[in-house]
Amino acid sequence: MKTTFGGSFAVSSCYCFEVSSSLSRSGSAAQDVCARKSVVGGLKSLLPHVLRRIIQCNRLSSSNTFGMAEGYKRANVVILHKSLADDFEKFCHANDGPLPLLYRSQPGDWKCPSLSGDSDIRTDCLQYRKYEHGACTGSLKSLKEYSEQLKDMVTFYLGCSFSVEKALQKADIPIRNVEQKCNVSMYKTSVPCYSISMFHCNLVVTMRPIPESKLGAAVLATSELKEAHGAPIHIGDPGLLGIQDLSKPDYGDSVHLHPGDIPVFWASGVTGVEAIINCRAPLAFTHSPDCTFITNLEKSNVRSSAGVPQVHCISQDPLHFSIVSAEAAQKIKTLETLIGIDPGQRGIGHLRRQGELLGACLALSHAGSVLITTGFPTHWSHQPPEENDGPPGALAIAAMLQALGKRVAMVTDQRAMELNNKIIEEAVQLGILKNPIPLLSYQRESANSALMFLCENGNPGRPRFDHLVAIERAGMAADGNYYNARKVNIKHLVDPIDELFLAAQTIPGITTTGIGDGGNELGMGKVKDAVKKHIKNGDVIACDVEADFTVVAGVSNWGGYAMACALHVLRCCDTHGRYLRRALGLPRAPGHSRWLPSVPKEEKLLKTLVQLGVRSGKTASLEMEVDGLPFYSTHSLMIEQLLQEAQQ
Repeated sequence: MKTTFGGSFAVSSCYCFEVSSSLSRSGSAAQDVCARKSVVGGLKSLLPHVLRRIIQCNRLSSSNTFGMAEGYKRANVVILHKSLADDFEKFCHANDGPLPLLYRSQPGDWKCPSLSGDSDIRTDCLQYRKYEHGACTGSLKSLKEYSEQLKDMVTFYLGCSFSVEKALQKADIPIRNVEQKCNVSMYKTSVPCYSISMFHCNLVVTMRPIPESKLGAAVLATSELKEAHGAPIHIGDPGLLGIQDLSKPDYGDSVHLHPGDIPVFWASGVTGVEAIINCRAPLAFTHSPDCTFITNLEKSNVRSSAGVPQVHCISQDPLHFSIVSAEAAQKIKTLETLIGIDPGQRGIGHLRRQGELLGACLALSHAGSVLITTGFPTHWSHQPPEENDGPPGALAIAAMLQALGKRVAMVTDQRAMELNNKIIEEAVQLGILKNPIPLLSYQRESANSALMFLCENGNPGRPRFDHLVAIERAGMAADGNYYNARKVNIKHLVDPIDELFLAAQTIPGITTTGIGDGGNELGMGKVKDAVKKHIKNGDVIACDVEADFTVVAGVSNWGGYAMACALHVLRCCDTHGRYLRRALGLPRAPGHSRWLPSVPKEEKLLKTLVQLGVRSGKTASLEMEVDGLPFYSTHSLMIEQLLQEAQQ
C-alpha cells in the first residue's frame, strides 16, 4: 500500500517509520540529520487515517503524537462501563472547560463516525492506560485483548488542548515548552469541579508562560477554540489555584519562564483522568499522555458569542489578571464617564483616571469578602455631624455584593454605630438590602491593631477580607489631621480607619478602592498631587492615604451607584463569568438585577436620612438634596442614566 505525505513523497504506510530506527546505521551524520528532518516534515503533513494505520501496524517509533497530522483536531479518550456513562456525560457538560465533549459512543461501538469514518478505538491511540478501582495498573499498545469487556463499555471523545499551541504560534506568541523541547506542564489544583454522582475531582490545568505584552493576544487566540478548552481560566500567581511550586508539575515537564513571562493556565482534559481515579470504577481506560486520538476533522476556530476579550491586571501582590469582554469594559467606562461630570465646578476633572472603575469592579468581582466604610462628619456643629453623601452609595454597593454571594461588612466610627445601625435596619425594611450587614468599629489599641482587625490572629496569610472600599469617608491629610472642604479640622470626630487601608498595602491578597468627589476622602492619596494643584484648599485637605483604585465622581453616591451597575454588567458578561468560575459548573441564574439602585429606593432612603437628621453636605439642609443638588432633577436623573447604560 502506498500513501503520500500530503504531496508526491510516497512511502509504505506500515514501514515508513522504520526509517527512523535505521538512520544511525547508514550514511553520514549530515545525511542522518536530513533524513530525520524529512521524516518529521512528513509526520506533520500526514493525513489522519494514514497515521492511524501506521499506529495500528505498530510502526511509529515515537513516544507521542505531538506535532503529527497538523491541522487536524485531537481528542482525549475515556472508556467507562455503560452503567457510568450517563453520569460521566453530565459531569462533562457541567465542566465543559476541561471536558468539552465531542462524541459519545454506544456500548461496544469502537467507531466514532462523526469524528472519523474508519477508526477503531482499540488500536488508534499510540498508547493507553488501564485503571482498576482507581489505580493505574498498566500501559497498553492495544485494547484488542479487552474486546469482550469493551462490548459493555462506552467511549468518550473529549476536546484536546494540542490546538492551543498552533493558535498561539499563529498569533506570534512564543511557546516555551516547544522552545525547550519538552511537554507542557500540567498541575492538579485546589479548585473543585462540579460533582455529579460518583464523579468528583479537582481541576487539572496546563501552564504556558506568556510574555505580559502578549497576554491579550493569547486570550484572543484561544478564546475561539471552544472544543479545545477555550480561553485561559487563570492568569497570574499559581498560588491562587493552590499550586505551590511551578517547577514540580504533576504531569508533563517543568517549563522555565523567561523574564517578563506571566504563567497562564488553561483547563486540561487530564481532569477526566482524575475523575476516573476518584470514581474507582472496576475497569476503565484512557489514552496515555500525549497519545491522543487524531480525528479526521480539520481544526477551525469557533468564535465565542461572548465578544472580544480583554485582559486587565487587578492585583500586583499576588499578581492577578482578569478577563472581560470589550463590550462590557466599554459599558463600565461609559458609567465612569457619566459620573465624572462636575456639577459643583470644583475641578474634579483633573483628578479622574480612566479605567479605575473597571479595575475596582473586576477586583471586587473576584473577592469573596468585602469591607465597606463611609461617613464624613463635615457638620461638626450639628448632631449627627454626618452628611448624606456616602451612606446611600455604600448601601448600593453592599446590596449588589450581597446579591452576588459576597460576604459584606461595614466599619464606621464608634460614636456613629447607633446611627448606622438604624440606617441599615431601614435599608432592609425598604428592600434596598437583602440582609442586614454586620457593623464594626475600629480603634487603635496597639501597633498591630490594624493587622489583627484585618487578619485572623494577625496572620497576613489569612486575611478576613479580600477588598476594602471607602466611599465618602473622611481621609487623613499629610499632617495627620482630617479636614472638611472648608479646612475645618474634624479629627476629634473620626476614628483611624485609614490605618486599615495602610495595613492592607502590606498584606498580600487585599486590594482597596477609594471613592470620592473632592480629594479629601480616604483613598484619594493616589491623586493627591492633582488635588493640591486644582482643588480649593487642596494643599491642606488632600488625603494622603492611597487606594489601589481611585474612583472620582461628581457626587460620591454616584460612584457607589456606578459601582453597583458595573458589578451587574460584569455579572452579565459571559466572558468574565466563565473566567470567574474557572470554566467549571453552570452559569449562575439571573436574579441579582432587582438589587440595583433605583429612583424609588433611593428616594425612600434619602427621606429616611432626613428623618434621622443626616444633612446635605454643602448646605447642611434637611431637604431632599445631596451636596446642595436637588434629588428630583439631578440625582434621580443620574440614577436613571446609569441604569439605562447598565441594562441595555
